[in-house]
Amino acid sequence: MQNGLCNAIVNNNGQIYENTKVYDVNSKLDCYEVKTNEHTVKAKYVVLACHYPIINNPGFYFLKMYQETSYLIGFTTSAKLFDGMYINTKSPICSLRTVPYNDTRLVIMGGAEHKTGTSEDLSNCYINLENRAKELFSDANILYRWNTEDCISLDKIPYIGEFSNMTPGMYVATGFKKWGMTTSNVSANIIADSIMKKKNPYADTFKSTRFHPIQNGTEFINMLKQTTQSLVLDKFKVPKTTLNSVSRGEGKIVEVDGTKLGIYCDNDGNYYALKPVCSHLGCELSFNNLDKTWDCPCHGSRFSYTGKSLYDPSIKDIDLIELVDED
Repeated sequence: MQNGLCNAIVNNNGQIYENTKVYDVNSKLDCYEVKTNEHTVKAKYVVLACHYPIINNPGFYFLKMYQETSYLIGFTTSAKLFDGMYINTKSPICSLRTVPYNDTRLVIMGGAEHKTGTSEDLSNCYINLENRAKELFSDANILYRWNTEDCISLDKIPYIGEFSNMTPGMYVATGFKKWGMTTSNVSANIIADSIMKKKNPYADTFKSTRFHPIQNGTEFINMLKQTTQSLVLDKFKVPKTTLNSVSRGEGKIVEVDGTKLGIYCDNDGNYYALKPVCSHLGCELSFNNLDKTWDCPCHGSRFSYTGKSLYDPSIKDIDLIELVDED
């Protein structure tokens, strides 16, 4: 499928560039300038199909959307397998599907979702899925474990169409709420029709410039509260500090003389410190004790313990801070 899409683009005189990260999009009189890590691309139309929009203004999607983390496991079993995809409707939500795997089929189970950036203990997320798998398939042989993030709009309907009323020719497709395979096709049709000046019967349903937080007032208030509580504005210099309070394999925020540092100690006793502030909009990060990452509770950005940006909407890394022990 992927090769077929690539061939269709190339055969229609399109060009595909890999390993080209976009950092910004600027509006000019007759085009948009897309800033990448090495070049600037000029285009009449721009589609932000990048999971979570990296442009904050004027779309303000950071006020209209949050991210959830979900966990998945892949396992084999000798039991007779099923066709199709299944998901339950009651909490905790669990989904099941199968995919070809060598000479057999692999069962993929997903669930254990939570809002990204939670400060809760996440160490049992995979364990809970594995226990559920063995309840259904007693000989389940767990081969793979992974997790991912999904963008979710306040009213649970994706944002598809013009990025904002002030940016004609710039489009967005986001907030798929875990239904990416089907919604990406819907997005492609709606946006392509808009560019070609064709009326699409579903465009109004997914209109991306809508802003009706009242449809999910509770989550909107939670987002504002969490953003306000997590916002860190003060600049600081690194003080000398002892690191005895951080155990091996642990990450925590340590406050020294009014200064907050995010410190992680690996299993070999090496320390990594950074300013625990998201490079997206400055929210305070929390440590994920399962993946050993620093996660943003406001908009779902994630960083490795070395400060590398892993998940959007952040596009910039966080610099490590050199630590100096107290004398």
